[in-house]
Amino acid sequence: MTLLLAFAATLSLAVLVSGLAARSVLSTAALFLVAGFLVGLPANGPPPVDEPLVGRLAQLALFSVLFTDGMRTGLGDLASSWRLPGRALLLGMPLTLAGTAVLGHYVAGLPWAPAFLLGAVLSPTDPVLAAAIVGRERVPLRLRRLLNVESGLNDGLALPVVIVLLAVVGGDAAVGDAVLEMLTGVAVGVATPLAVLGLERTRPFAATGVYEPLNGFAIGLLVYALATTLHANVFLAAFCAGVTVASVAPPTREAFQGFGELVTELLKLAALFVFGTLISPAFLGEISVGGYAFALLTLLVVRPASLVLALAGGGLDRRELAVAAWFGPKGFASVVYGLLILRAGVPGANELFHLVAAVTALSMLAHSSTDVPIARRFASPDAGGYAGRPREAHNGAPGDDR
Repeated sequence: MTLLLAFAATLSLAVLVSGLAARSVLSTAALFLVAGFLVGLPANGPPPVDEPLVGRLAQLALFSVLFTDGMRTGLGDLASSWRLPGRALLLGMPLTLAGTAVLGHYVAGLPWAPAFLLGAVLSPTDPVLAAAIVGRERVPLRLRRLLNVESGLNDGLALPVVIVLLAVVGGDAAVGDAVLEMLTGVAVGVATPLAVLGLERTRPFAATGVYEPLNGFAIGLLVYALATTLHANVFLAAFCAGVTVASVAPPTREAFQGFGELVTELLKLAALFVFGTLISPAFLGEISVGGYAFALLTLLVVRPASLVLALAGGGLDRRELAVAAWFGPKGFASVVYGLLILRAGVPGANELFHLVAAVTALSMLAHSSTDVPIARRFASPDAGGYAGRPREAHNGAPGDDR
């Protein structure tokens, strides 16, 4: 009950200061992280990681995030907005993963397989921690769409790598099972929405009124239940289901968007709050000097260098390239992937989780406190030659990036 009371109070405070957060260095995501940290101080004590609440909340929140991420990016959308995000995802993301793994091996002292697992966990980015960049009209449209599409897809693209490497680190015998779970998850994620949406198009059926937003929710809930029952990977099922809905039924995506984003945001904030309770002073004291050096180099060197290499010659000016390189915040997906490692109990899981926590916590504080000042540097609405374009929210569907 103490956790619920503290979360409710933090949520109320976040609502009250949300206007201030939109125009200052204050971040509501960081607020929940710090609030969780205070609740988890020794006087109160954090919930144990193996407590069902922690695992179930993390699972539901990540499922919701991946489902809504998939919803943002249908196959048709990608065809019109692939040039810059494609460079970031197909070149920048593998470079980030590999660079992080090298640091994990040589700086943090990890064996190579856990180092690559750590790189996969820390390769996704989170648009919420750069909301002022991806959600403000004065920022060039191509830069907003680059960061938005990249962050919308890299959670789902990193997931299969995380699953396979988690199986490798845990033991080769588990790799075949992990691959089977992934394939089943993809099948459930594609087939379920196709079946539901196919029925909706037949004469007796139609979603109207208040039930229209619930159509997407019902599909997601059905996918979750089926994937769990069939022992499929629920996270891949979620991402594939979202992409399928966005690709074959754009009206369903549009009806679900507001409702889905609200549910996802609440689950994310709750998970960040619980994550904060796990980061006690004693926990932070267990991280070595090499671990903190790893965290700083990951944020200040690996991501920026990887994106500069990936986007060189892509048409961004120097200021846009610098912003794209800096804003690779490690957010919610990395938190939950870190919890998956810890709950899996693979060799070195505790050390890996400590490193994930160090990078993620530093990133949340650094990126969420710099997005507003940097966005203000784009002083005029037509910065970068994009005057007159319609305002685009950070969670909108991608489009032309020319």
